[in-house]
Amino acid sequence: MPLRRLIQVITAAVAAALVMSGCSGPGGTAPVVVGETKRGGSVTVAEVNAFTSFNPFSAAGNTDINTKIGQITHSGFYYIDNTEKVVRNEKFGRFEKVSDRPLKVKYTVNEGVKWSDGAPIDAGDLLLAWAAGSGYFDDANAKSGTGTRYFSAASDRTGLAATALPEIGSDGRSITLEYLSPYADWEVAFDVGLPAHVVAAKSGLNDEGDLIELLKDSPRGDPDRPAANAALKRVGDFWNTGFDTKSLPQDPAMYLSSGPYIVRDIVPDASITLVRNKDYVWGAEPYLDQVTVRFTGSAGAAAEALRAGQADIIAPQPSAGTEALFDGLAAQGNTVERYNQSGYDHLDLKFSGPFAEKDVRQAFLKTVPRQEIVNDVVGGPVADAKPLDSYVFLPSHPKYADTVKNNGSADFIKVDIQAAVSQLRGASPTIRILYNKDNPNRARAFSLIRDSARAAGFTVEDAGLGNADWAAALNKGGYDAAILGWIGPSVGVSRVPQIFKTGAGSNFNGFSDNEADKAMDDLASTTDLGKQDELLASVDKRIWQSAYGLPLYQTTGTVAYSHRVTGIVPSSGPLGVWWNVWEWRLK
Repeated sequence: MPLRRLIQVITAAVAAALVMSGCSGPGGTAPVVVGETKRGGSVTVAEVNAFTSFNPFSAAGNTDINTKIGQITHSGFYYIDNTEKVVRNEKFGRFEKVSDRPLKVKYTVNEGVKWSDGAPIDAGDLLLAWAAGSGYFDDANAKSGTGTRYFSAASDRTGLAATALPEIGSDGRSITLEYLSPYADWEVAFDVGLPAHVVAAKSGLNDEGDLIELLKDSPRGDPDRPAANAALKRVGDFWNTGFDTKSLPQDPAMYLSSGPYIVRDIVPDASITLVRNKDYVWGAEPYLDQVTVRFTGSAGAAAEALRAGQADIIAPQPSAGTEALFDGLAAQGNTVERYNQSGYDHLDLKFSGPFAEKDVRQAFLKTVPRQEIVNDVVGGPVADAKPLDSYVFLPSHPKYADTVKNNGSADFIKVDIQAAVSQLRGASPTIRILYNKDNPNRARAFSLIRDSARAAGFTVEDAGLGNADWAAALNKGGYDAAILGWIGPSVGVSRVPQIFKTGAGSNFNGFSDNEADKAMDDLASTTDLGKQDELLASVDKRIWQSAYGLPLYQTTGTVAYSHRVTGIVPSSGPLGVWWNVWEWRLK
């Protein structure tokens, strides 16, 4: 469930464009250790989005910048590198398969591994991570609206949901998970999340021991027999929203670190500063003493910051028309790297309100000018760019072409106003679209959709919720469609049920399909890669047939950095360049 857990990350919560105003001064020096590389110093990074939560594992906190900050302030049993390889961190702890039938996996944290307040990372932290990621206690029925969902985790629960109450080891630093059925992604299904002793104290319990007893004594949730658990509800409520903030909390317990860096300061919507966690020895030692992240919004502001020496690394969102910016940076001696991300932007329709009827959803989708959106947004950086025609495969996947031929995407290749008018049968619905107005790519897509849909009789309005808290708005009402992006690692298959399964943590629009659910259940227990692809293709087809929405385009990434830094290696996944922050250093 934590950072290393295979979750899709929302990439749409973009902060307003801010002007860079200076950068951090140099940190301390240390003996030369690699060539002319020194320990110490600082760098400034320009990122698009503003920080909003110290819990990137929740549905509301699951944004790209929260995940990146979480990556360098948390440690765990493994991470995913830039080649999509799972790398185990045995300095932190170890996990091992105890048996195959039934599938049992034991996780043990090494002695001496601790939070930045000195509290050990132990079985209580593991048990809380399991409780939040498994949905074990939930008795909510998504279709009837009854019962309770205690933890609003963003990740897919298919795997951990099939586990029994974990066995806690006698050492107090281990738990053993027993799966009730085989699970293909078991190796990347679980990791440490938030500090259990903090969650316990903030939710009214005496200590972490009380939280452990509460979890051990609470029964597995049964949607057919919902039973309110007030104490567990308080724990879940705090886990869900208690770590959300745009400023530095007065209580240091709210931003504990178990990773190489710890947050020192936050300027709301402007910047966040992190310094080395000097106690951290259970992972690769970082070179830098300080990392400052400034939230710039636009690509132009980020490029100017690098050009002016106010940022050392920038990772802006490229769009058509920004090519000259990056060419100019390269001409000035900066390194510029462009790459395809394992993510995509899309338009999702809610299965309620004006879109409760499939005919209305189909009519609206037939007005969406996908190729024009692609041309305007990514047409410059990507030659001959085409709309994305699959929800589960990117164009580089060998199954993409065959899936596209059979999934129904051909019905939405071109705008068809006449067909849309016919399906509306004289109706003229008003559609409110949620998107971030400070993101130029999403703003342009909204304008093109609005103008085209008007020709068929739709009235398209800005939902008025597009601000720095955009991601949190997805779980609320007040809109009929949303323009957003997903990005996640290519490892494993849990990224698909996380979004499309009935009642899933990131299923924001209410999509529910029995055949798709069955395929996703089968996916969880299938280790054969060919069979996995067949199941994914069948889910893709069901999504298209439901008039769910439209994938728009595969997103592209760009990173640029100055000659004074090295060790920068971009990844196509949600962490971008942040996956190996410990390797960043000054030349």
